[in-house]
Amino acid sequence: MEIVVIGLFFAGYLAITLEHTLKIDKLIPALGMMASLWAIISLFHLEVFNVNIVMKKLEISHIDEVLLHHLGKTAEIIIFLLGAMTIVEIIDYFNGFFTIKTFIKTKNKIKLLWIFSSLAFVLSAIIDNLTATIVLITILQKIIHDKNSRVWFAALIVIAANAGGAWSPIGDVTTTMLWIGDKVTTMNLISYVFLPSLVCLIIPVFIASLMKPFQGYIKSDDNDDDNFDSKGSIMLYLGLGAIVFVPVFKTLTHLPPYVGMMLSLAIVATFAEIFSNAKINISSVDFESDFHSNYSPVHSSLSKIELPSILFFLGILLSVAALESLGVLFKFADQLNTLIPNTDLVVILFGFGSAVIDNVPLVAASMGMFSETTDNPLWHFIAYSAGTGGSMLIIGSAAGVVAMGMERIDFFWYLKNISWLALVGFLSGSVTFILLRTFIFK
Repeated sequence: MEIVVIGLFFAGYLAITLEHTLKIDKLIPALGMMASLWAIISLFHLEVFNVNIVMKKLEISHIDEVLLHHLGKTAEIIIFLLGAMTIVEIIDYFNGFFTIKTFIKTKNKIKLLWIFSSLAFVLSAIIDNLTATIVLITILQKIIHDKNSRVWFAALIVIAANAGGAWSPIGDVTTTMLWIGDKVTTMNLISYVFLPSLVCLIIPVFIASLMKPFQGYIKSDDNDDDNFDSKGSIMLYLGLGAIVFVPVFKTLTHLPPYVGMMLSLAIVATFAEIFSNAKINISSVDFESDFHSNYSPVHSSLSKIELPSILFFLGILLSVAALESLGVLFKFADQLNTLIPNTDLVVILFGFGSAVIDNVPLVAASMGMFSETTDNPLWHFIAYSAGTGGSMLIIGSAAGVVAMGMERIDFFWYLKNISWLALVGFLSGSVTFILLRTFIFK
């Protein structure tokens, strides 16, 4: 029966990977796989285990107890993401991200490349790499009107955003998973991964700045038809500050991160309601009133959250939890360590794997495979590898997929022109991490 479970998991995994080919949203196979795996465990009364990390052993438990345990861990991540997504949408409601555009004055392509890459690196560490990519490509479209030039900038934004998301506990779903799962702490994650991520950014951008597409100046008009909200700047700084406050809150209170995120959301939502002169009533909506004119910014922001992504995380995390509970992942880890004794090589292969398949299940699986303690360098290397490795293919990360959709970037164009830059950056950052771990943090 274990073979059936593994086969079902790989079938679902394959369907997720071939999402664009099958034209089926990846949440569907993820949810179906999750429900089927736990149904098989229940129907055939398979033994499930709770992991005792301290003793590094498996303890037989009842299925309800195990499922509730994994649901609680998954809910922590989902609630955290819901809060972060809502804050970002509230900022966008007030057109706060337009503030960033006002700081960009140059028309020199090389300067623009470094500006957008730097913004992507910093913003993705705060509002996550997917959102940062969407924001910056939207701004890019208002500054560079030539599509042939713009796709090059968009592709480098993907590399920069993925690099920026890897060193922050709130910059990528995978780093958030490791952080909430007590695999890494904020300061140690930054200490270990910031410099490798910076190298992963600087080298590709430097090489790109020497290439022909980034030579010369852009042609743009000075007409600005954006609907600028005077409260936008305030909401931008307030929202970003509220998100950055979450790791501080966790450090001070030792409470789970989602508690701090809910507090941050409450503060941002309060100011949003005050600024919009709307009545604070988050718990209900009067659907018989004029929906658009009376809809509060909080309601509007909640309605724009990507629920398919949330359901996908639910499905994939509980699917991986099923394999973990059966002890499958631990057996696989033992076999992998026997086959490839060099853990660094295994983690680097994870990076290449994340370019082909979704990095969320990869990291979820690694959390079940390895039993190293909190802040072991292995976890930091996994955060870097899974976060930046996806840049090697346009479909290898959420940031890449959204850029592909927004700019109609061709898969093979990216493979030919950008993948090698991402590969050089990824390997350079990997070497930097290994050197830091060996000579600085030993």
